[in-house]
Parts: sequence; structure tokens; C-alpha cells
Amino acid sequence: MSVQSFTFQVKTKGFSDTHNITTKVQEFLSRSKLAIGIAAVFVPGSTASITTIEYESGAIEDLKKAIECLAPQNIHYDHDARWGDGNGFAHVRAALLGPSLSIPFKEGELQLGTWQQIVLIDFDNRPRNREVLVQIVGE
Repeated sequence: MSVQSFTFQVKTKGFSDTHNITTKVQEFLSRSKLAIGIAAVFVPGSTASITTIEYESGAIEDLKKAIECLAPQNIHYDHDARWGDGNGFAHVRAALLGPSLSIPFKEGELQLGTWQQIVLIDFDNRPRNREVLVQIVGE
């Protein structure tokens, strides 16, 4: 069993800025030379998430609208009242989707559906430079 770790940066704009990171994760998997196992993807911080979706403009906009319904930007958040930074909605959104994802792989290929990509979504209310951690566990 081998564990290999990789990191990379993603510059984001905030406000549900969405980035397809599938190719980067697959590059690290290919570099690892492992044939079978799990690729774990994690974004540190409390206002960004990792998930999968068809990375297509309609699906991305639909996801943004659904998230706005679940955690609207324009309601009162106690976090904002306490810290005054106006990003309470971002913390709630990120908590709903979560900061990490595990994807199995075999024969050195991520086992994603035909139209499924790995995306990073930054919910914060300002641009960020996000670090993404990829851990490849396998043999």
C-alpha cells in the first residue's frame, strides 16, 4: 500500500465560482503510477467545497440556484453578526457540500461517470487562492 500526496493552487473569484479540477487530479494519479485504490481530494478552509457534477454551464447554474435556495446570501446569519465579514452564507454552503471527496480508481483511471467531473466551488464573498490537497492511496 502506498500513499502519495500532491497539492496545487486554484485562484477563485468567490460567490460560487466553480472550477473543473478533474484533469489535475488525473494528472497526479498518472504520476503516482498506482493501478488501483482511492484518490482523495480535499480543500482546506471553511468556505469552499469539492463535489462532482457535469461541468456544463447549465448544470453549474442549476447547482448555484439550488444552493442559493438552501442557504440564501441575503438572510441574517449569526456568523455575520459576530464577525462582521458578511460570509455566513459561504460557511453554511460549504458545510452542506463538504470539503472533500474520495474517488476510486483502477488501471490508473479515475472511476467517474461519463459526464461526471470533480469541481471546486468557492462560496466566499471575495477572491481566494485555494490550495487543493490530493492524496492517492493504492497499489
